[in-house]
Amino acid sequence: MSRLFRSVGTRLSLALLIVVAAALGIVYLTVVPSLEDRLVNTRVSQLQTAAASLRHTVTAEATLDPDFVGAARANTGARVVLLQRIEDNPPTVLPIQDSLGGVPSDLTNDRIALLTVKTGRPQDGTVHSDKGDYAEAAVPVLGGNYVLLLRDSLQNQLGGVHLVQRRVLFAAGVALLIALLLGYGAARVFARRIRRLERAADRIAGGQFDEPVRDTGKDELGDLARAFERMRVRLSQLEDARREFVANASHELRTPLFSLGGYLELLDDEELDEATRLEFLDSMREQVARLTKLASDLLDLSRLDAGRMTVEREPVDLAALGGELVEEFGPAAHAGRHELELTENDRAVALADELRVLQIGRILVENAIRHTPPATTVRVHAFVSDGNAVLEVQDEGGGIPREHEEQLFERFFRLEGTRASGSGLGLAIARQLAVLMDGTVEVETRDGNTVFRLVLPHPASEVERPREPVGISD
Repeated sequence: MSRLFRSVGTRLSLALLIVVAAALGIVYLTVVPSLEDRLVNTRVSQLQTAAASLRHTVTAEATLDPDFVGAARANTGARVVLLQRIEDNPPTVLPIQDSLGGVPSDLTNDRIALLTVKTGRPQDGTVHSDKGDYAEAAVPVLGGNYVLLLRDSLQNQLGGVHLVQRRVLFAAGVALLIALLLGYGAARVFARRIRRLERAADRIAGGQFDEPVRDTGKDELGDLARAFERMRVRLSQLEDARREFVANASHELRTPLFSLGGYLELLDDEELDEATRLEFLDSMREQVARLTKLASDLLDLSRLDAGRMTVEREPVDLAALGGELVEEFGPAAHAGRHELELTENDRAVALADELRVLQIGRILVENAIRHTPPATTVRVHAFVSDGNAVLEVQDEGGGIPREHEEQLFERFFRLEGTRASGSGLGLAIARQLAVLMDGTVEVETRDGNTVFRLVLPHPASEVERPREPVGISD
């Protein structure tokens, strides 16, 4: 039972019931008393008008004519009573003629008649007696020595009001019942949609992304369901990416570890000559370097994903940085029989973090050396274009198929037939670092050559901004 009253459907139906009941209550309190007052006041006003018209017909002879009040009753449709003033202090009256016949005894202390005698002016209103409620109007006649009183029962008027009252109450009861049934039904439908969203949220929280979230409503719940569906799709993509990342990272770690284990077993051979042992040690150093670089790349990616990677905002000379790259990778290029050239550079100054720009440049130059055939040239060029500072690395590797250009920046992606086996993380890190500095990394195949460009903001095109470290928010 407590669960029933805690449900959204029950609360909504009760809320609707309360609203309808309040509205009907306001209508009842507004209409019924107003109708009653209007009917009573109308009858009192009619009696007052009739009493005023009869006032001038009352003469001394009329006070002695018993047919006077009867004729007056026939004209007004009300009981007509003629009362004589007896005392002044306190004022008292004595009925002397009554259209009902005889001398009445129930009007000796009539409030309206006594008030007329006391004030000397016409009076009207309602009075209550054991026999019911009455409308009365009284006027002083013959110099205030007599009072002409018209009296009529309000039973007809109040009976009509009571009839309206009963019908309003009956209609209110029917309306409340209909409101309860319709409200509860609509609330159950509404609550059922909420429960479907609740179950969908539980599935998503439990890692089940295969079942879509559906709700065809055009209201806020429908918008919420569509937001849940977008969240489900995004989380499904992230989960697939996570699994693929774990699988690829595990493979990348397992390969050098397996290789190191094999070399260690071979080094246990006592008959191994010194030249072969030194060759094995060189290979082991290469695998350790590969593991170190992979660990460094994974650490950078985790910092980028967690929003803990920060960059500085300061002018960086890309031409000077290109010279550093050519000098740093000169031996590696020579060992791979590549020509590494620094072409004529413009003064290209970027507003960025020098260490991060150098890291991106190393990734681009190393990729160009690793993935191009021997006896080819790698060129580094810095220039300004469209208000941006650009560091360009061009190689003669034969170009990248257009359909694979964007895939190059995905984690662990490698083109088929590449000459060297890297981790597949470098370009992904390079682009994320560039975005962190309000730039980007682009790739283009031009005249059969592959061109990677690091595009960064130029200080001249930047609005004044604080130069504190910035990063990705969590």
